[in-house]
Amino acid sequence: MSNKQINFIGWILFILSAIGFIIASIGSIWSMVGSVFFLVACLVFLIPFFRPDD
Repeated sequence: MSNKQINFIGWILFILSAIGFIIASIGSIWSMVGSVFFLVACLVFLIPFFRPDD
């Protein structure tokens, strides 16, 4: 496995954990807000995987 593949799998696992945090925080607005920010941050870090290499 290349380093890029390992990093990609790691970010996918972070996204799955963020989804788990969102589900667990149902009913608590501040936990939900934090979980959504965590999910968005994970998605932002995935952008370079989908951009073409220069």
